[in-house]
Amino acid sequence: MPSLGQRAFCEWLGTAFLLAAVVGSGIMAQRLTGDDALALLCNTLPTGAILAVLILVFGPLSGAHFNPAVSLAFALRGEVAWPTAAVYIVAQVFGGLVGVWVAHLMFELPVWQFSITQRTGPGQWFAEAVATFGLLLTVFGCVSRRPDSVPYAVGLYITAAYWFTASTSFANPAVTIARSLSDTFAGIAPAGVAAFIAAQLAGALAAVGVSRWLWRERMTA
Repeated sequence: MPSLGQRAFCEWLGTAFLLAAVVGSGIMAQRLTGDDALALLCNTLPTGAILAVLILVFGPLSGAHFNPAVSLAFALRGEVAWPTAAVYIVAQVFGGLVGVWVAHLMFELPVWQFSITQRTGPGQWFAEAVATFGLLLTVFGCVSRRPDSVPYAVGLYITAAYWFTASTSFANPAVTIARSLSDTFAGIAPAGVAAFIAAQLAGALAAVGVSRWLWRERMTA
């Protein structure tokens, strides 16, 4: 097994690449089209694709969480030690910030900025809970029956959730924090971050409970 340092580095680097893809594709889409729907599609496809690639690359090393909600959920299930989960979460948050700054540098934008895009309200908060709940169920369901399908299932789920959720499916506290520091197509105003994260954690906790009932029952039947 790789050392904790190697696994944390994978979580840092993977989350950095994820955010570089999310923010970078959003900037490119905004520059190439004035149509919000087309820009969202251009933002969606690279995000789903890079997730599948990153999970294939880093999954055998760190588990490829790239998401504090995922690390927390696996810790609650007893599948990841709490100290390891804490290290992962710190690495993910800092990796997300680096990914955003890399995207800004690639497109010659100011590195340090804050989003002014307002994403708030009960509908968006509920959407984040739904998005995170579905993401975690996707992960747990695939891990339980078809572990090799996780990269593709997660990539496809996020691709779909971009469009069926009112919030465009952040579903990730590290992503939410990082996107607050990018005043681009993918941004979220800092004032909306706390409520998004609270909703994401609520969705993750619900998914842990439901997954225990569904797949543990089936495994012992």
